[in-house]
Amino acid sequence: MPPERFEEVLEAPQWQMLDEANRVARDMFLGRTVWNVNSTAVGGGVAEMLQSLLAYARGAGVETRWLVIEGEPEFFALTKRLHHHLHGSSGDGGPLGTAEHELYERVTNANADAMRELVRPGDIVLLHDPQTAGMARGLEGTGAHLLWRSHIGLDTPNAAVRAAWEFLLPYVTRAEAFIFTRRVYVPPQLADADVSIIPPSIDVFSQKNQAMTEAQVLSILMTTGILEGTPPGEPTYTHHDGRSDHVRRRAVMDEEVRLTAEDPLVVQVSRWDPLKDPVGVMRGFADHVAPLDPRARLLLAGPSPEGVTDDPEGALVLEQVRAARLALPGDIRARVHLASLPMNDRSENAAIVNAVQRHATVIVQKSLAEGFGLTVAEAMWKRRAVVAPRLGGIDDQIQDGVNGVLLDDPSDLAAFGAAVVGLLEDPRRAALIGDAAHERVRSQFLGSRHLIQYLALFGRLVRSDGHHH
Repeated sequence: MPPERFEEVLEAPQWQMLDEANRVARDMFLGRTVWNVNSTAVGGGVAEMLQSLLAYARGAGVETRWLVIEGEPEFFALTKRLHHHLHGSSGDGGPLGTAEHELYERVTNANADAMRELVRPGDIVLLHDPQTAGMARGLEGTGAHLLWRSHIGLDTPNAAVRAAWEFLLPYVTRAEAFIFTRRVYVPPQLADADVSIIPPSIDVFSQKNQAMTEAQVLSILMTTGILEGTPPGEPTYTHHDGRSDHVRRRAVMDEEVRLTAEDPLVVQVSRWDPLKDPVGVMRGFADHVAPLDPRARLLLAGPSPEGVTDDPEGALVLEQVRAARLALPGDIRARVHLASLPMNDRSENAAIVNAVQRHATVIVQKSLAEGFGLTVAEAMWKRRAVVAPRLGGIDDQIQDGVNGVLLDDPSDLAAFGAAVVGLLEDPRRAALIGDAAHERVRSQFLGSRHLIQYLALFGRLVRSDGHHH
């Protein structure tokens, strides 16, 4: 994709920096490839970021590629366990012992072996997250620069976090440089290593974030069955290459009565994951929002569980959410709606999420743990007032009361309810916060900034090569 697209959303000095960086990159990476390796092509923020950053890098004339590792279900169950540990919880409670090391090494070594044939000296290999860390060992000796990027972490590490690092450190330390999203996520063992802090970013031209008219939003939501009514226009969205397309599939709705376009709507969009606390959002709404605002409705939206391959828990959590909803008193239950969004087509799914966020009155992201929380930036870009806990990268994005509302304790449902009701009752304040939120993302969390930071790091490594192709 042409990097020139950024010119329409950046201030002139920001655009000039990006343009200059792209020129430098073209020369520097001549004859080299930048490889990205992660665990899934769909679902999750890492896959979404790669999708767009690679396209802009290629548009700037840099040869960059993306590989997805393969492994059996036991391997992904283990890496999900590591993921939970890095967030401070024990996940499925399973062990991280000798057998797990053997499984982990077998899968990551097989992937590294397959990759060895592709990599050339002077290339850059960026391994993403715990699933790929074990590949560094198998890629030593290729003459490529090996980097490992962790997208997750916990502000105050506990025993679970330390156990995960103990498991991962023998593998990650084979890398030459490291990237974390926040300084506090760097384990003490890497304190003296080559560490860069690069926060993630959103792609404002993607199907999930692109501008939409009110008619487009309503048409998409009515076509999917999330809102009642006849679409006022075509449910269209635009692909990366400029092609227009239509949303066709319907969401699976759990509800007693249909939502209308007029209902004030509190929305959380996230994976069906215990760390996103969908049941807590529902209880907070039922106990502390619904009684105070008789019109407000709650919509919890997430991916249809069969569509996300690397997340075996999704279906289980959705069942828990459904059960919790059915346990609500009838009058409250009628105001709580669940949407499982179709995942058959990734672009269509993203367009639906975009429409849901743009239609929301208030967006919440009541996570119990969050590495960075790009869903917050996505909602802020859409000029929405977001209520979220002061956790992880959310604290880097929202300035409380200025461009969002921060909660000191995500488990305090009364405080959560009060924050939501405060925004529902004061639309003018919500709109001001939403405008400030948009500006914050434009200045800090766009892909242009991300690319410039990557280039500075890669450039430093490449210049140390002492040889040119």
